[in-house]
Amino acid sequence: MLVSGKVTPSILGTSPSFGFGDRLGLATPGHVAALQEAGGSIRGIFSQQSIREMERTARTPEQVMSAAAMALEAVQYTEHWGADADHLKTREDVDRTVSAGFSFFTLDPSDDVDQRADNYDHDTLEVKLSAVRDCTPWIDEYCGTTVQVGDTKICLDQVAVVRTAVKYGVAIMHAMQLAEYVERTMRIVGRKCELELSVDETEQPTTPAEHYIIADQFRQAGIRLISLAPRFVGSFEKGIDYKGDLLELEASLQVHADIARELGPYKLSLHSGSDKLSMYPILARATQGMFHVKTAGTSYLEALRVVALHDPKLFREIVTFSRNCYDRDKATYHVSATNENTASPNSVNDLVELERLYLERWEDVPEGIGFTASGRQILHCTFGSVLTHERFGPLVMDIVGTHQDTYTEVLRDHFARHLRSLNTG
Repeated sequence: MLVSGKVTPSILGTSPSFGFGDRLGLATPGHVAALQEAGGSIRGIFSQQSIREMERTARTPEQVMSAAAMALEAVQYTEHWGADADHLKTREDVDRTVSAGFSFFTLDPSDDVDQRADNYDHDTLEVKLSAVRDCTPWIDEYCGTTVQVGDTKICLDQVAVVRTAVKYGVAIMHAMQLAEYVERTMRIVGRKCELELSVDETEQPTTPAEHYIIADQFRQAGIRLISLAPRFVGSFEKGIDYKGDLLELEASLQVHADIARELGPYKLSLHSGSDKLSMYPILARATQGMFHVKTAGTSYLEALRVVALHDPKLFREIVTFSRNCYDRDKATYHVSATNENTASPNSVNDLVELERLYLERWEDVPEGIGFTASGRQILHCTFGSVLTHERFGPLVMDIVGTHQDTYTEVLRDHFARHLRSLNTG
């Protein structure tokens, strides 16, 4: 859409959508090229960055929005597109991103989730429950009931409901308060918005009972969710494909998708969605096309591929630097790579081999190599340290900017694979 000579984001509804994170502000042409090549009905969310990512890259919400808008205007993009203010936790976060023009707001109440609730014994649960009684008046409404969702009966017995209350009670209350603030703020500025709820950052998968209660509370409060991100079964590590039983995942996704249709309809959202090609068709089938996939760091990794192509010496230096930062920077990410199980640049003389070990996708790694491919995770987690480094940051931006055509081409190839895999579902 064009407003006052500038493209502006739209409301996308329950159409399938794909979030393209862009930590350099140079990736949108490649993202557009991938969407156009893959075809299908998937809509692009081109401005997508969390407050945490903005802090790590020293960017502002305005810079994130303007980079995408200018690129879309340059290619005369006329399709509807979205802008995701990702992982919002405070009203200040909302104010900043509303002011910048975002239209899609991902609410992240993870700080209020009791991550140990799944392991509490009966007595501990009762003690914890007393502390959240004031914000969980809904407990008696669900206890002892059974709900039919699709082909699945969800038993909301007392243990399941109490555990949900202890685990998510405060988070639900705060997330609804933040959602109401987003809607009120957007009404004041005269713009429509869409809300996503993220409950995926937990150690244990989201149970059907938890998903049902969380979504039903939002429904009863009159807060419309356009998407919800549960914690799915299996492992969703950064920078690599899905790790887990695909048949188990498909059965679980079907139940979650049924809940989303029953209590919405809203889209199921897959966070840490980069490079999960093996599960994309399953996600698309189970949701009947009502899905949102969120990616972020994979576009940064493809930028480093451009660096490797045009300045191999600098790429080697960045790998060494990233290894030194990794143990600190990985703290907020779900990854299994270690420096110890990943080849050091000093032990790899051949640049092609170094690039393969640190940039190739999981499914491209020859059988038997194992976690030597986890160099990709090391580079993934250390983007902030590299991009804000007084030497590396400007050099990466200069090389990628100078070779924008190369960057656009590698992104087109990379994301067209993602989108085609989703389209096959």
